Amino acid sequence: MNTPVMARVLRSTAGFALRNKTRVASFVSQRCLSTSPVLQDDGEKKSFATRQVQFIKSIFDKSDFGPYEIQKESHSSQLSDKENVYEIQFHAVKPEDMEEYLKQFSKFQELMHEKKTGAHLIGSFTVEIGDQDEAIHIWEYKGGYPVLNNATEIYRTDQDFINFRTSRNKMLRYRKNQILLPFNFWPAPVPREGKNIYEMRSYTLKPGSMIEWSNCWAKGLRYRQDNDEVAVCGLFTDLGDLFTVHHMWGYKDLQTRKETREMAWSKPGWDECVAYTVPLIRQMKSRILIPTPFSPVQ
Repeated sequence: MNTPVMARVLRSTAGFALRNKTRVASFVSQRCLSTSPVLQDDGEKKSFATRQVQFIKSIFDKSDFGPYEIQKESHSSQLSDKENVYEIQFHAVKPEDMEEYLKQFSKFQELMHEKKTGAHLIGSFTVEIGDQDEAIHIWEYKGGYPVLNNATEIYRTDQDFINFRTSRNKMLRYRKNQILLPFNFWPAPVPREGKNIYEMRSYTLKPGSMIEWSNCWAKGLRYRQDNDEVAVCGLFTDLGDLFTVHHMWGYKDLQTRKETREMAWSKPGWDECVAYTVPLIRQMKSRILIPTPFSPVQ
Protein backbone atom coordinates (compact mmCIF):
# COMPACT_ATOMS: atom_id res chain seq x y z
CA MET A 1 0.00 0.00 0.00
CA ASN A 2 1.49 3.37 -1.00
CA THR A 3 1.96 6.18 1.51
CA PRO A 4 -0.97 8.47 0.53
CA VAL A 5 -3.42 5.57 0.53
CA MET A 6 -2.20 4.35 3.91
CA ALA A 7 -2.55 7.85 5.33
CA ARG A 8 -6.18 8.06 4.18
CA VAL A 9 -6.95 4.60 5.59
CA LEU A 10 -5.47 5.40 8.99
CA ARG A 11 -7.19 8.79 9.22
CA SER A 12 -10.48 7.15 8.27
CA THR A 13 -9.92 4.46 10.88
CA ALA A 14 -9.31 7.05 13.58
CA GLY A 15 -12.44 8.96 12.64
CA PHE A 16 -14.55 5.81 12.62
CA ALA A 17 -13.22 4.88 16.04
CA LEU A 18 -14.18 8.22 17.51
CA ARG A 19 -17.63 8.19 16.00
CA ASN A 20 -18.42 4.62 16.96
CA LYS A 21 -16.43 4.35 20.18
CA THR A 22 -14.47 1.27 19.11
CA ARG A 23 -10.91 0.49 20.04
CA VAL A 24 -8.81 0.06 16.93
CA ALA A 25 -5.42 1.37 18.04
CA SER A 26 -4.06 -2.07 18.96
CA PHE A 27 -5.45 -3.54 15.73
CA VAL A 28 -3.78 -0.84 13.62
CA SER A 29 -0.55 -1.35 15.52
CA GLN A 30 -0.49 -5.09 14.87
CA ARG A 31 -1.58 -4.95 11.23
CA CYS A 32 0.27 -1.89 9.96
CA LEU A 33 3.64 -1.97 11.65
CA SER A 34 4.66 -5.15 9.86
CA THR A 35 3.53 -4.06 6.38
CA SER A 36 4.27 -0.34 6.06
CA PRO A 37 7.29 1.04 4.17
CA VAL A 38 10.15 2.48 6.18
CA LEU A 39 10.73 6.17 5.41
CA GLN A 40 13.56 8.53 6.20
CA ASP A 41 12.68 11.07 8.89
CA ASP A 42 15.33 13.53 10.09
CA GLY A 43 18.10 11.13 9.28
CA GLU A 44 16.54 8.22 11.18
CA LYS A 45 14.52 5.33 9.89
CA LYS A 46 11.01 5.58 11.25
CA SER A 47 7.89 3.70 10.21
CA PHE A 48 5.15 5.86 8.74
CA ALA A 49 2.61 3.56 10.33
CA THR A 50 4.27 4.06 13.70
CA ARG A 51 3.72 7.80 13.54
CA GLN A 52 0.10 7.30 12.52
CA VAL A 53 -0.51 4.83 15.33
CA GLN A 54 0.99 7.24 17.83
CA PHE A 55 -1.40 9.89 16.51
CA ILE A 56 -4.41 7.58 16.91
CA LYS A 57 -3.36 6.54 20.40
CA SER A 58 -2.99 10.18 21.39
CA ILE A 59 -6.62 10.70 20.34
CA PHE A 60 -7.73 7.79 22.51
CA ASP A 61 -5.67 9.06 25.43
CA LYS A 62 -7.40 12.43 25.24
CA SER A 63 -10.88 11.09 24.59
CA ASP A 64 -13.50 10.43 27.24
CA PHE A 65 -14.03 6.77 26.44
CA GLY A 66 -10.38 5.70 26.40
CA PRO A 67 -9.25 2.05 26.32
CA TYR A 68 -10.68 1.44 29.81
CA GLU A 69 -11.99 3.72 32.49
CA ILE A 70 -9.94 4.02 35.66
CA GLN A 71 -11.84 2.20 38.40
CA LYS A 72 -12.02 3.45 41.97
CA GLU A 73 -13.41 0.22 43.44
CA SER A 74 -13.23 -3.51 42.73
CA HIS A 75 -15.26 -5.17 39.99
CA SER A 76 -16.93 -7.45 42.50
CA SER A 77 -18.30 -4.57 44.56
CA GLN A 78 -19.63 -2.82 41.46
CA LEU A 79 -21.15 -5.85 39.77
CA SER A 80 -22.54 -7.86 42.67
CA ASP A 81 -24.53 -6.44 45.58
CA LYS A 82 -25.47 -9.81 47.09
CA GLU A 83 -23.78 -11.34 50.13
CA ASN A 84 -23.90 -14.88 48.75
CA VAL A 85 -21.03 -16.62 46.99
CA TYR A 86 -21.24 -19.63 44.71
CA GLU A 87 -19.04 -22.58 43.90
CA ILE A 88 -19.08 -24.54 40.66
CA GLN A 89 -17.45 -27.97 40.76
CA PHE A 90 -16.40 -29.67 37.52
CA HIS A 91 -15.83 -33.42 37.84
CA ALA A 92 -14.59 -35.53 34.93
CA VAL A 93 -15.84 -39.02 35.80
CA LYS A 94 -14.53 -42.27 34.46
CA PRO A 95 -17.24 -43.50 32.05
CA GLU A 96 -17.60 -46.87 33.75
CA ASP A 97 -18.10 -45.21 37.15
CA MET A 98 -20.72 -42.56 36.35
CA GLU A 99 -23.72 -44.39 37.84
CA GLU A 100 -21.89 -45.19 41.07
CA TYR A 101 -20.52 -41.65 41.23
CA LEU A 102 -24.03 -40.16 41.05
CA LYS A 103 -25.27 -42.52 43.77
CA GLN A 104 -22.49 -41.48 46.08
CA PHE A 105 -22.84 -37.78 45.29
CA SER A 106 -26.55 -37.95 46.08
CA LYS A 107 -25.67 -39.19 49.56
CA PHE A 108 -22.91 -36.61 49.82
CA GLN A 109 -25.21 -33.64 49.16
CA GLU A 110 -27.60 -34.95 51.83
CA LEU A 111 -24.65 -35.23 54.21
CA MET A 112 -23.68 -31.62 53.52
CA HIS A 113 -27.12 -30.61 54.78
CA GLU A 114 -27.11 -32.96 57.77
CA LYS A 115 -23.70 -31.70 58.92
CA LYS A 116 -25.00 -28.09 58.83
CA THR A 117 -22.20 -26.91 56.59
CA GLY A 118 -24.25 -23.97 55.26
CA ALA A 119 -23.73 -25.13 51.67
CA HIS A 120 -26.90 -25.39 49.56
CA LEU A 121 -26.94 -27.36 46.34
CA ILE A 122 -28.55 -25.20 43.64
CA GLY A 123 -28.15 -27.51 40.68
CA SER A 124 -26.46 -30.76 39.77
CA PHE A 125 -26.00 -31.84 36.15
CA THR A 126 -24.31 -34.19 33.75
CA VAL A 127 -23.08 -32.96 30.39
CA GLU A 128 -25.19 -34.16 27.46
CA ILE A 129 -23.40 -32.14 24.74
CA GLY A 130 -19.86 -30.95 25.38
CA ASP A 131 -17.20 -32.70 27.48
CA GLN A 132 -18.68 -36.16 27.88
CA ASP A 133 -18.78 -37.88 31.29
CA GLU A 134 -18.53 -34.56 33.11
CA ALA A 135 -20.63 -33.69 36.15
CA ILE A 136 -21.23 -30.09 37.19
CA HIS A 137 -22.49 -29.03 40.61
CA ILE A 138 -23.45 -25.49 41.68
CA TRP A 139 -23.41 -24.65 45.40
CA GLU A 140 -24.64 -21.53 47.14
CA TYR A 141 -23.17 -20.18 50.39
CA LYS A 142 -25.63 -17.76 51.93
CA GLY A 143 -23.63 -15.33 54.01
CA GLY A 144 -20.57 -15.27 51.80
CA TYR A 145 -17.02 -16.27 52.59
CA PRO A 146 -17.46 -16.90 56.34
CA VAL A 147 -20.01 -19.61 55.49
CA LEU A 148 -17.76 -20.99 52.74
CA ASN A 149 -14.83 -21.14 55.17
CA ASN A 150 -16.96 -23.01 57.72
CA ALA A 151 -18.18 -25.50 55.12
CA THR A 152 -14.62 -26.10 53.91
CA GLU A 153 -13.39 -26.76 57.43
CA ILE A 154 -16.10 -29.34 58.08
CA TYR A 155 -15.55 -30.92 54.66
CA ARG A 156 -11.82 -31.29 55.28
CA THR A 157 -11.94 -32.63 58.86
CA ASP A 158 -15.14 -34.67 59.25
CA GLN A 159 -14.46 -38.40 58.95
CA ASP A 160 -17.59 -39.07 56.88
CA PHE A 161 -16.39 -36.59 54.26
CA ILE A 162 -12.87 -38.03 54.34
CA ASN A 163 -14.33 -41.46 53.57
CA PHE A 164 -16.44 -40.01 50.78
CA ARG A 165 -13.45 -38.33 49.13
CA THR A 166 -11.39 -41.49 49.31
CA SER A 167 -14.06 -43.39 47.41
CA ARG A 168 -15.00 -40.57 45.02
CA ASN A 169 -11.47 -39.72 43.92
CA LYS A 170 -10.98 -43.20 42.53
CA MET A 171 -13.81 -42.52 40.08
CA LEU A 172 -12.49 -39.21 38.72
CA ARG A 173 -10.12 -38.33 35.90
CA TYR A 174 -9.76 -34.74 37.07
CA ARG A 175 -11.67 -32.09 38.98
CA LYS A 176 -11.62 -28.33 39.43
CA ASN A 177 -13.73 -25.65 41.05
CA GLN A 178 -14.38 -21.92 40.89
CA ILE A 179 -15.71 -19.46 43.44
CA LEU A 180 -18.10 -16.97 41.89
CA LEU A 181 -20.28 -13.96 42.57
CA PRO A 182 -23.72 -13.31 41.04
CA PHE A 183 -24.32 -10.38 38.70
CA ASN A 184 -26.61 -7.93 40.47
CA PHE A 185 -28.92 -7.59 37.44
CA TRP A 186 -29.41 -11.34 36.99
CA PRO A 187 -32.30 -13.17 38.70
CA ALA A 188 -31.26 -15.33 41.64
CA PRO A 189 -31.20 -19.08 40.87
CA VAL A 190 -34.22 -20.89 42.28
CA PRO A 191 -35.34 -24.54 42.30
CA ARG A 192 -37.33 -25.53 39.20
CA GLU A 193 -39.59 -28.46 38.46
CA GLY A 194 -40.55 -30.25 35.31
CA LYS A 195 -38.45 -31.77 32.56
CA ASN A 196 -35.93 -29.30 31.17
CA ILE A 197 -32.52 -29.02 29.60
CA TYR A 198 -29.99 -26.34 30.46
CA GLU A 199 -27.29 -24.57 28.55
CA MET A 200 -24.22 -23.29 30.34
CA ARG A 201 -22.43 -20.73 28.21
CA SER A 202 -18.97 -19.99 29.57
CA TYR A 203 -16.91 -16.99 28.45
CA THR A 204 -13.31 -16.04 29.13
CA LEU A 205 -13.10 -12.26 28.81
CA LYS A 206 -10.28 -9.84 28.21
CA PRO A 207 -8.96 -8.63 31.59
CA GLY A 208 -10.52 -5.31 32.50
CA SER A 209 -13.67 -5.78 30.41
CA MET A 210 -16.02 -7.24 33.02
CA ILE A 211 -17.86 -3.98 33.72
CA GLU A 212 -18.38 -3.35 30.01
CA TRP A 213 -19.72 -6.89 29.66
CA SER A 214 -22.09 -6.35 32.58
CA ASN A 215 -23.39 -3.06 31.21
CA CYS A 216 -24.25 -4.67 27.88
CA TRP A 217 -25.91 -7.73 29.36
CA ALA A 218 -27.94 -5.74 31.88
CA LYS A 219 -29.72 -4.38 28.80
CA GLY A 220 -29.45 -7.50 26.65
CA LEU A 221 -31.07 -9.82 29.17
CA ARG A 222 -34.55 -8.53 28.38
CA TYR A 223 -34.27 -9.79 24.79
CA ARG A 224 -33.94 -13.38 26.02
CA GLN A 225 -37.08 -13.92 28.09
CA ASP A 226 -39.55 -15.22 25.50
CA ASN A 227 -40.71 -18.67 24.47
CA ASP A 228 -40.41 -20.11 28.00
CA GLU A 229 -36.68 -19.43 28.16
CA VAL A 230 -35.46 -18.98 31.73
CA ALA A 231 -32.35 -17.06 32.75
CA VAL A 232 -31.29 -19.41 35.54
CA CYS A 233 -28.16 -17.66 36.77
CA GLY A 234 -25.36 -15.33 35.74
CA LEU A 235 -22.07 -15.68 37.64
CA PHE A 236 -18.52 -14.37 37.33
CA THR A 237 -15.42 -15.78 38.95
CA ASP A 238 -13.84 -14.29 42.05
CA LEU A 239 -11.38 -17.15 42.60
CA GLY A 240 -10.15 -19.70 40.10
CA ASP A 241 -10.14 -18.96 36.36
CA LEU A 242 -10.42 -15.19 36.53
CA PHE A 243 -12.46 -13.09 34.10
CA THR A 244 -14.69 -16.08 33.46
CA VAL A 245 -18.45 -15.67 33.13
CA HIS A 246 -21.13 -18.37 33.18
CA HIS A 247 -24.63 -17.74 31.86
CA MET A 248 -27.11 -20.57 32.42
CA TRP A 249 -30.36 -20.79 30.48
CA GLY A 250 -33.25 -23.23 30.85
CA TYR A 251 -35.26 -24.64 27.94
CA LYS A 252 -37.91 -27.25 27.40
CA ASP A 253 -35.81 -28.94 24.72
CA LEU A 254 -33.26 -28.23 21.98
CA GLN A 255 -35.91 -27.13 19.50
CA THR A 256 -37.19 -24.54 21.98
CA ARG A 257 -33.63 -23.33 22.43
CA LYS A 258 -33.22 -22.91 18.67
CA GLU A 259 -36.48 -20.99 18.29
CA THR A 260 -35.81 -18.76 21.29
CA ARG A 261 -32.33 -17.77 20.16
CA GLU A 262 -33.62 -16.97 16.67
CA MET A 263 -36.43 -14.84 18.10
CA ALA A 264 -33.91 -12.64 19.92
CA TRP A 265 -32.49 -11.47 16.60
CA SER A 266 -35.84 -10.05 15.57
CA LYS A 267 -35.77 -7.56 18.46
CA PRO A 268 -34.10 -4.18 17.98
CA GLY A 269 -31.16 -3.92 20.34
CA TRP A 270 -30.11 -7.56 20.56
CA ASP A 271 -27.73 -7.13 17.62
CA GLU A 272 -26.04 -4.27 19.47
CA CYS A 273 -25.61 -6.41 22.58
CA VAL A 274 -23.84 -9.05 20.50
CA ALA A 275 -21.78 -6.52 18.56
CA TYR A 276 -20.45 -4.87 21.71
CA THR A 277 -19.75 -8.05 23.70
CA VAL A 278 -18.17 -10.31 21.08
CA PRO A 279 -14.93 -8.26 20.93
CA LEU A 280 -14.55 -8.72 24.69
CA ILE A 281 -14.42 -12.53 24.43
CA ARG A 282 -11.17 -14.47 24.27
CA GLN A 283 -12.75 -17.92 24.50
CA MET A 284 -16.26 -19.30 24.77
CA LYS A 285 -17.81 -22.68 25.40
CA SER A 286 -21.31 -24.12 25.40
CA ARG A 287 -22.53 -27.18 27.28
CA ILE A 288 -25.98 -28.79 27.24
CA LEU A 289 -26.77 -30.13 30.71
CA ILE A 290 -29.24 -32.67 32.05
CA PRO A 291 -30.28 -32.41 35.72
CA THR A 292 -29.42 -35.31 37.98
CA PRO A 293 -32.35 -36.96 39.85
CA PHE A 294 -31.37 -35.19 43.09
CA SER A 295 -30.84 -31.72 41.58
CA PRO A 296 -33.08 -28.96 43.04
CA VAL A 297 -33.19 -27.47 39.54
CA GLN A 298 -35.05 -29.87 37.25
